[in-house]
Amino acid sequence: MPYVKRDEQGRIIALSLEPDEGTVEMPAGTPELCEFMRKTGVELGTLQQSDMRLVRVLEDLIDLLITRDVIRFTDLPLPAQEKLMERRSMRQSLGSLDLLGGINETI
Repeated sequence: MPYVKRDEQGRIIALSLEPDEGTVEMPAGTPELCEFMRKTGVELGTLQQSDMRLVRVLEDLIDLLITRDVIRFTDLPLPAQEKLMERRSMRQSLGSLDLLGGINETI
């Protein structure tokens, strides 16, 4: 989630992807944040693309931990298992994706 800094009137004056002194977390889709980003030329799509790349990294990390027997798939909560299986199925139907190898980065 993005972090925002506000001025004395409560208006957003800065945006960060990392927490910093004087910033507070704000959901990415809020109208106020979208308006600030529109005014400053930052596209919400940029954040969403970054989020999707991070999701793929996390999926690959979970697969690696399972492969190396650090965790078991069944250790994960059922909703997480279902989401991972759904994503795994979608990724397989699109072809083998290798995030760490940089293949199909735009999918």
